[in-house]
Amino acid sequence: MTKITPNRRTILAGTAATFLTGISGLVTPALAQGLAPTRTMRGGANNYRPGAPIVDRIGGGGFWTTGTVRRAGDGMPLPGRRIQVWAHTTEGHERDAASHGATLTDENGIFRIEMPQIVPAFGQPHGHLAYDAEFDDGGFQTVFLRPVMARASDTELNVDFVLQPS
Repeated sequence: MTKITPNRRTILAGTAATFLTGISGLVTPALAQGLAPTRTMRGGANNYRPGAPIVDRIGGGGFWTTGTVRRAGDGMPLPGRRIQVWAHTTEGHERDAASHGATLTDENGIFRIEMPQIVPAFGQPHGHLAYDAEFDDGGFQTVFLRPVMARASDTELNVDFVLQPS
C-alpha cells in the first residue's frame, strides 16, 4: 500500500476534482430536463374568444405578431398548431370580435399574423396570444400569454410557445 502525504499539489488536485464533479452534477440535470414548457400568464385569457376564425390578417394590418411553437422536452417545431391573437389596436379594443384572429404554424413551427398597430391599454402596450387545445387536435395543454411590448412604437411582437403534451 502506497502512502500519500498531503501536499499543496495533492490538495489542489483533490479540490479541482471535487469542484469539477460538482459542476458536472449541476449541469447534467439541467440538460436532462430539456426545453421547459411555457406557463400561462396572468391576464392572458382576458377577452379571449373561443374559436376565433383563421384569417390572413386582422383589420388593416401594419403590425406583425410572430413566433415559434415547439414541443416541451426535445424542442421539436410543431407544424399546424392554431395560435389565436388579439389586442387593443388603432382599429379596435381587445374585446371587439374584429380585433381577434387565428393563424396556423408552418412546417417549421413558425407563425406570422399581421394586424393593426397595438396601442397601450391600461398603460401598457400588450398583445394576447393563445394556444387553445380545445380547438386543436395536437394533444397539448392550453397556454394563454399576455406579453408586454418594450415601446408603444414597436411594429412587431415576437412570442414563442413551448407546449406541454397533455
